[in-house]
Amino acid sequence: MAEHNDLGTEGEGLALSYLRGKGYKILETNWRYGKNEVDIIAEDGEFIVIVEVKTRSTNYFGRPEFAVDKRKQRLLIWAANAYILRKNLDREARFDIVSVLDGPEGFEISHIEDAFYPIL
Repeated sequence: MAEHNDLGTEGEGLALSYLRGKGYKILETNWRYGKNEVDIIAEDGEFIVIVEVKTRSTNYFGRPEFAVDKRKQRLLIWAANAYILRKNLDREARFDIVSVLDGPEGFEISHIEDAFYPIL
């Protein structure tokens, strides 16, 4: 497996541990709908939480969360709608980003709740 894939897998594992530690119930990992993938789907209280994990070895090109652009947001919203319909859920969805940066002192995790909102 390519080194960047290893780093991404490690970042997703760290994000899962972090979210579990905060009391999130993990429902799905790497859930696919068509060509789209949602890294983590979890429950947090009354919310279904759609989590995008971004892992980088450096912030030379900006913080990892900056990579979740409008196009990626639209794809996540589309996949989240499909998941909610498929599972027949009547709950509000929230979109979070977990940013994992491999720094000189180890991994730094940032959790951005309500990172973006679906546009009607």
